[in-house]
Amino acid sequence: MSREFQRGHKARISDLTAGTDLYVGVQISAPGLTFDISCFGLDADERLSDDRYFVFFNQPKSPEESIQLLGPQAGDTESFRVTLDRIPAGIHKLSFTATIDGDGQMSRIAPGYLRIVAGGEEVARYSFTGAEFTTERAVMLGDLYLKDVWRFAAVGQGFDGGLEALLKNFGGEVAEEEAPAPARPETAAPSAAPGFAPPAFAVPAGPATPSAPQAFTPPPAPRPDVHAAPTLVEPLTPSHGTVPPPGPAPAAFGHPAPPSAPLPPGYGPPPAAPAPSGYGQGPSQPPAAPAPPGYNSPPSHGGPPSAPMPPGYGQVPGQGTPSHGVPQGAPQGAAGVGAALQKFKEAPTGQRWTQQNHKLIRVDLGAGGQPVLARQGSMVLYQGKVDFSYKGAGITGRLVGNATGQEMQLMRCTGQGQVFLADNSTHLHPVELQGDAICVSAENVLAFDESLQYEVRRIEGHGIPGGALFTMQFQGTGTLVVKTHGTPVVLPVTPTTFADCHAVVAWSAASQVIVSSQVRMRRNAYAGDTGESVNLQFRGAPGNFIVVQPYEV
Repeated sequence: MSREFQRGHKARISDLTAGTDLYVGVQISAPGLTFDISCFGLDADERLSDDRYFVFFNQPKSPEESIQLLGPQAGDTESFRVTLDRIPAGIHKLSFTATIDGDGQMSRIAPGYLRIVAGGEEVARYSFTGAEFTTERAVMLGDLYLKDVWRFAAVGQGFDGGLEALLKNFGGEVAEEEAPAPARPETAAPSAAPGFAPPAFAVPAGPATPSAPQAFTPPPAPRPDVHAAPTLVEPLTPSHGTVPPPGPAPAAFGHPAPPSAPLPPGYGPPPAAPAPSGYGQGPSQPPAAPAPPGYNSPPSHGGPPSAPMPPGYGQVPGQGTPSHGVPQGAPQGAAGVGAALQKFKEAPTGQRWTQQNHKLIRVDLGAGGQPVLARQGSMVLYQGKVDFSYKGAGITGRLVGNATGQEMQLMRCTGQGQVFLADNSTHLHPVELQGDAICVSAENVLAFDESLQYEVRRIEGHGIPGGALFTMQFQGTGTLVVKTHGTPVVLPVTPTTFADCHAVVAWSAASQVIVSSQVRMRRNAYAGDTGESVNLQFRGAPGNFIVVQPYEV
């Protein structure tokens, strides 16, 4: 029996089928529109590090044939065969996408679906309609991704820029082959695929060579097949810099450029061209003033600096002293604001919850269509149309929260947009629940999907006032964001596992927890004393765990 998925829902493949040979079918259509349906094989960083795993109509299979394009069949616009146990270890995600070939918008599409078939039986289906989109020209429909085991996620994430935005999102770059000179100089270049602007993705072509006048009007040139062009995974040229001269594609960050096509420092003009006054000097011109120690490039805004820079300023360990203005860790040869901020750019989109760094997380409210409950005051930035409202616990909930110390002051986030959450630079850890449960102290909860059920749970004990401690138990399907002070440690539960109740963050709900009191009349007067008045003892079957932070609340 097929399982229906909504946008943002996920499941283990093993919960859907015991097989590893899968058929993935996509049905998408709209009057007057043509669609290109592709599969991107991504690495652990969700990057297209090997373009042989970009499977589309011009490259219908991966090298070992673990991903194969089958074509239209059985009512599907396009279909794929995926053999999970043959996918190489470097591929961690298969992203299935649809792109409009030409002009158009995803809001015009008819009801469609992405489905998974195993053993001749449909086991999963994600349905979508044009009402879920507006001006987008490309959409990520669904993912097969490896997280301990292979899983399926219904994504439904649109992109305004079409295939260009998808490739940029996956770290790829389209290098178009040099087209032959047009028959007439005044004729515009043939239209490219949606969202592909030659200046942004390829070296500008030289001036067209005029041809002899013709006595008739030639038919329009066919649109070049951009899918035949190689897909590169080099970083995009910064929009503020100068496009390098024609030659091989630039090398990846941290690797030297090919000898045949050296890149000028800072993506500046070629060495033969003199640099404008006040914006650095080419190698053929002498520097305006002797370079002080730790400063090996001409001033970026004219004239020598007013005072020598300290030796080693901005120097990266193990490397030579970089040019002034290049931040630590920035690729050599890049300069400017864009290069300085490159390593802080927003992480790739596509998932409902995306961790931007260890201390900042973003939730896309449009993916999944359900609200998020977050700690009040944790919002640091939001984009789009988002509404925030107070989430009250009611009189009973407030009484229970005050009595147990597990009260959470929450806000409800709804709408169509992205919300960035953080709390006092604590480390954030998204935990995905798939029908299971976890116990977390309310102090360590930052945010969670409203679909999760939560309640105060009592820990039996003795020797302390009230005879018990309390925690929050979360259960269901959704994501819970746990915050810790510092990097936590996760340990298996054994009969001899004890933890300080002020340092433990979370534990598996199936664990048995017992309060162990060490209160004595004279502290440190007996052997084995830890200095902690209350510890928690954990017991449970193999597979249970506890999470402890290097900090006491």
